Amino acid sequence: MSTVELSFSALPVHVRTARLIVTAVARRSGVAEPLLDEVRLAVGEACSRAVEAHRRHCPDEPVRLELSGANRRFEVTVSDTVPGDDEAGGLPAPPDTEEFEFGLGEGTAELGLAVIAGLADDVEIAATPKGVQIRMSWPAEAEATI
Repeated sequence: MSTVELSFSALPVHVRTARLIVTAVARRSGVAEPLLDEVRLAVGEACSRAVEAHRRHCPDEPVRLELSGANRRFEVTVSDTVPGDDEAGGLPAPPDTEEFEFGLGEGTAELGLAVIAGLADDVEIAATPKGVQIRMSWPAEAEATI
């Protein structure tokens, strides 16, 4: 599958459009129909988090998405350009910690990441001085057709 790249202004109204596009590409990539709602919700959470971060720190910079598929996986990476700190980029602990298992995390950032971790088959969060990337993936039944 070719990689599809998408960028959009950091406005909440564009999150819906991003979800619709990602869902359409996921469907064409062979993601099973019952998983499409999970894809849509996880991507919506990741995009909303990025939009909010951009609105506070760099409102003129676009949020970026990269969609790809290989080895029977559909992968979405949502990237912002809000620099992280040395520890975790201002992000809460990774979703596999006890806090997330039991829902004890505080704040909307933690809740959003917990939702993403519960919806995506595989999640990786990387915070760097250049920004935060949330990579999510799901199984695809067939090789991509796009």
